[in-house]
Amino acid sequence: MDFFLEVLIGGLLAGIMYSMVAIGFVLIYKASGVFNFAQGSMVLFAALTFVSLVERGFAFWSAFATTLGAMLALAWAIERGVLRPLVNRPPITLFMATLGVSFIIEGLAQLLWGAQVHGLELGIKDEPIDLGGILLSRFDLFAAGIAALLVLALSLLFSRTRIGLSLRSVASDPLAALATGIRVQRIWAVVWAVAGFVGLIAGLLWGARLGVQFSLSLVVLKALPVLIIGGFSSIGGAIVGGLIVGAGEKLAEVYAGPVIGDGLENWFPYVLALLFLLVRPAGLFGQRTIERV
Repeated sequence: MDFFLEVLIGGLLAGIMYSMVAIGFVLIYKASGVFNFAQGSMVLFAALTFVSLVERGFAFWSAFATTLGAMLALAWAIERGVLRPLVNRPPITLFMATLGVSFIIEGLAQLLWGAQVHGLELGIKDEPIDLGGILLSRFDLFAAGIAALLVLALSLLFSRTRIGLSLRSVASDPLAALATGIRVQRIWAVVWAVAGFVGLIAGLLWGARLGVQFSLSLVVLKALPVLIIGGFSSIGGAIVGGLIVGAGEKLAEVYAGPVIGDGLENWFPYVLALLFLLVRPAGLFGQRTIERV
């Protein structure tokens, strides 16, 4: 039982890391209905910028503030220069635009900082902690705490502030929100800025875990099952979906892997996502689309 709990809790903590990336998708999708495929590249750009500044002698908080400014500027440029001119275009057009932006961001990151692999240290060693006979990763506990604080801050932002109420109105009905005087484009800019900040936090945590390299942008692929299971329009759903994916892949790898074969952890989340698409296409917390005929 101790081993089972160790695997389960380790999977849940790892799932929170997936949720960090998925939250960036949810924010933009809720506000504009755009599936931002460039979120993975934003995570990479944030991590690469931060570690490059630190290697050039910047102090931690100076590098963090500079990187945050760069992420806010990048998010503003994407929203203003690419997506705003494509308002009211078909969803596939917007998706292809974010796909193109993804490659542009990766090219810009390579142009500015090079393509070499970097190690990123946040001062939290990835070593086990014995809690009642259960070994847990110190870094995973730290990441879980950061994710919890981030979710709490976003929940307060979107439920207790005027911007949050405006966002909920825009997500519900953009045309009605526009008719009531809400500046929809301003809300989109704010949401993209928040998504840039989330990308920075996720980039630091994932960069410290995997190393800062260009394959880091592929973490976006692991967020897709999280979004499908939790729902594309719910921050809470992103957290729950991440927990399900993290726990499911770890338990499957440990208990079913020896029977089925190695590598089960890499593709089992997509099996879960496919099952959810067949049974509950909107996800656990997503809203079904109702079209009037």
